Amino acid sequence: MNLPNKLTCLRMIMVPFFVVCMYLPQSWARYAALVIFILASLTDTADGYIARKYKLVTDFGKFMDPLADKLLVCSAMICLIHTGELPAWVVIIIIAREFIISGFRLVASDNGIVIAASWWGKIKTILQMIMIIVILLNIDGWRPVELVLIAAATVMTIVSLIDYLMKNKQVLGSQK
Repeated sequence: MNLPNKLTCLRMIMVPFFVVCMYLPQSWARYAALVIFILASLTDTADGYIARKYKLVTDFGKFMDPLADKLLVCSAMICLIHTGELPAWVVIIIIAREFIISGFRLVASDNGIVIAASWWGKIKTILQMIMIIVILLNIDGWRPVELVLIAAATVMTIVSLIDYLMKNKQVLGSQK
């Protein structure tokens, strides 16, 4: 259990605290949720950087890091559906992409194929996190900015899915 893996675990532990803060009626709770989300997002950047720089990449990290990202982002988006700040159809597209990619990775793994994360997927995750942070900030007059970020995150989700499937279509043909 090296530092990057501990940061990944910390990110997963932060998710329930974020969700609780999102549902508390006190005005400070929204700001607490924002701070938790930002800190959790920063652990994603830190764990990847540390793992690569110090050659601390592990199988645990390869599996749990993307899972922790999905848990954080999907939890936040589901909370934002509840507050009426994010349309459910957007979240359905984003979560469907995650299920498709996870299934694809499982098939690839069963066939001994390792599929690396692409830059499109990383851009997608960063856009989703920025979108969530801007929505959580809830700045008066920023709704047009929020809508642009929602559209950009949705489009990038679809683009990254298409890119992923096109680059890895051999996985479907490699069934045992």
